Amino acid sequence: MADGEEVGNTQVIFRGYVSGFPNESDLYLANSRISLKVPEGSKAVVVKNLYLSCDPYMRLRMSYDANYFQPFKPGSVMTGNGVAKVMDSGHPSFSKGDLVWGITRWEEYTLVTATESLFKIPDTDVPLSYYIGILGMPGLTAYAGFYELCTPKKGEYVYVSSASGAVGQLVGQFAKLLGCYVVGSAGTKEKVDLLKNKFGFDEAFNYKEEQDLATCLKSISSNCPYLSHANVLRNKTTFLLISLWFDFPVFKSNNMLSIPSAGFARYFPEGIDIYFENVGGAMLDAVLPNMRVHGRIAACGMISQYNLDKPEGIYNLMNVINKQIKMQGFITPSYFHLYPKFLETILPHIKEGKVAYVEDVAEGLQNAPPALIGLFSGHNVGKQVIQVAME
Repeated sequence: MADGEEVGNTQVIFRGYVSGFPNESDLYLANSRISLKVPEGSKAVVVKNLYLSCDPYMRLRMSYDANYFQPFKPGSVMTGNGVAKVMDSGHPSFSKGDLVWGITRWEEYTLVTATESLFKIPDTDVPLSYYIGILGMPGLTAYAGFYELCTPKKGEYVYVSSASGAVGQLVGQFAKLLGCYVVGSAGTKEKVDLLKNKFGFDEAFNYKEEQDLATCLKSISSNCPYLSHANVLRNKTTFLLISLWFDFPVFKSNNMLSIPSAGFARYFPEGIDIYFENVGGAMLDAVLPNMRVHGRIAACGMISQYNLDKPEGIYNLMNVINKQIKMQGFITPSYFHLYPKFLETILPHIKEGKVAYVEDVAEGLQNAPPALIGLFSGHNVGKQVIQVAME
């Protein structure tokens, strides 16, 4: 291939704004052409995309009101994190042949003008795809959310929802390395087995198989500073009144999914110190009464809400006050300054086999639409990656 040659360029195009659950037809393939030479005088780079990342937040960008994310433009090429090889560069920080990760487009080749969004890959002794997973945004998300927001201590009780995903699988392993008791939930038996046998979670459960809400009361009564098992038995009327005051979900099973609570009572009889939130909605509502005093919640994502026209309400927020819970949302770009420190921490763990990572790789841009849409029905096992080309 000659320098500056113009080549064909398959692209994944966003069709238009989505309401409700997205479909594969919301994306389509198109063909264009691109020069492999940077325009004269430009500080841009031309890259060959090798791997592309499918991330739940991309669903938010498919809506007109994308909140803090800039929405995708109908008729434009999809964008997201990727791993790529520099084909030509007008920027002094990048040279032909460099391997980079950062924001690129869903196509074979991309002219990147916003080069501040690219990072050189410092270590190639690990799979390149890791730089859009464990060594990229999901890894930094898990690191910042768990260590910076949750301020964990050895021996604490940690719960991770959507635990087999790109972020959750790492949070659980970070917690185990620190000496915490860790439980995760997922939506299939295969994923539950993965959590326990591959990632070393102490326990895991399939939230779709849990039915009993009432068992969560054990955790509520043993961890609320105003309630004890003895007091509940002594005065059931008082318990009824306090339950209503605290907004416990004793009489509200018709307003929320009761699925997770049985798992919480079995696996957290003493309550939860740290909840790493990836799901939202009914899951969050069931967790709140099971939190311990001074518990911490890192709100990373709420995938159960992304496809709803009207978000679900949360009924148990009084627990945040009563139990003095710290709940904080965050977005990963606010923690990019921690990336060098994160790499120093995580790379040795990977090479020593202390941290495992599972990817679900779809080959070819033609499989990008089903790979992305599959995230929202739990089809992926581990981090969803699209392999566009070999290096």
